[in-house]
Amino acid sequence: MDQPQIGALDGIRVLDMTTVVMGPLATRSLGDLGADVITIETKHGDLNRRMGPGPDRDFSGTSLNLMRNKRSIALDLKDERGRSACLAIATTCDVVVTNLRPGPLGRLGLDYDAIREVRPDIVFCAAHGYPSDGPKADAPAYDDIIQSASGVSDLYQRVGGEPNLLPTLVADKVSGMAIANAVLAALYYRSRTGHGQRIEVPMIDVMTSFILTEHGGGAIPEPPTGEPGHTRILTPTRRPQPTADGWISLLPYNKDHYDAVFAAGGRADLVGDARYRTTRERMANSGALYGDVAAILPQRTTEEWLDFCTEHGIPATRATTLDELIEGLPLEEHPTAGSYRLIPPAERFSETPARLHRHAPRVGEHSREVLREIGFDATELDALEDAGVLGRPTADKG
Repeated sequence: MDQPQIGALDGIRVLDMTTVVMGPLATRSLGDLGADVITIETKHGDLNRRMGPGPDRDFSGTSLNLMRNKRSIALDLKDERGRSACLAIATTCDVVVTNLRPGPLGRLGLDYDAIREVRPDIVFCAAHGYPSDGPKADAPAYDDIIQSASGVSDLYQRVGGEPNLLPTLVADKVSGMAIANAVLAALYYRSRTGHGQRIEVPMIDVMTSFILTEHGGGAIPEPPTGEPGHTRILTPTRRPQPTADGWISLLPYNKDHYDAVFAAGGRADLVGDARYRTTRERMANSGALYGDVAAILPQRTTEEWLDFCTEHGIPATRATTLDELIEGLPLEEHPTAGSYRLIPPAERFSETPARLHRHAPRVGEHSREVLREIGFDATELDALEDAGVLGRPTADKG
């Protein structure tokens, strides 16, 4: 598939020293936009390659999409020869992205200062759990930890339950998007000034901002005018509701919408109800409001309610299952792993499409290729492989 890159980031090279989901998602986004992403892995491959079942030992279902549009080099960064090879690659790169913690990164000799010595205009993005100038700079942090630390678990308590976590890697994925956004801004700055810079994206800061955007609420003004938390969002009945034959998410958005639903449901007594006349009143009484709507919905089928909502301009959708979402994805053929479902890039460009231009690589598939490009000869590559510093590509199956 290695077609010419025609994306918005064509000509940009990224050194990817990230692991698991957050960093690899960010670098995949850059790859989707056309960047040449070189990902450094251990000889065993990144953890995301083992996140669930897949066609063989190199690929989980997750990694088939997360590792696409990248070239893989298996390199032992703890060996001085591996570090030197990494720095040699960095001289050819525009961007470095890493989620190694400051301590381990410094001990490897691959922090911003070290990279800047060999590539002065580098855009260097360090994504950690916590700020590097704080007391928890080197504390390990994963999605579960950051969800709890950023107030996600408290939202569940405010809805009336026990502390809990969203059943998705929301902190990893939101932080991954923030990383990509920050890198793009720094590249734009460099295009105008010629200057690179160090970027830091602490997960805790990203998620705190994400959660408090609406849930800061009345606690944001000083002195506070109310409690934190967005009342409507924290209403327990704000969820898909059962119909006569399934589930629907229905969101009347103004008085006329609600009155139409109440009239259709035989609740003329609620039409024009004083509690629901204005946006402020509806928010203050959202628990009762959502409960009244939920009690009406079982009177009709999901399709009947969807037709009704289309007629009245009311936002609504059936509750889609994961199986249905996956069934709707396009099929692609990986050269060694077989058929798989492609999660398409979300961005749509008229001139520089974000797209699949390289299937997910096997571990170390491009080790020799990348180093040959920067001047290593066959003898040097053989010596690095024999010493276990440079990983040989894995077999296709097994």
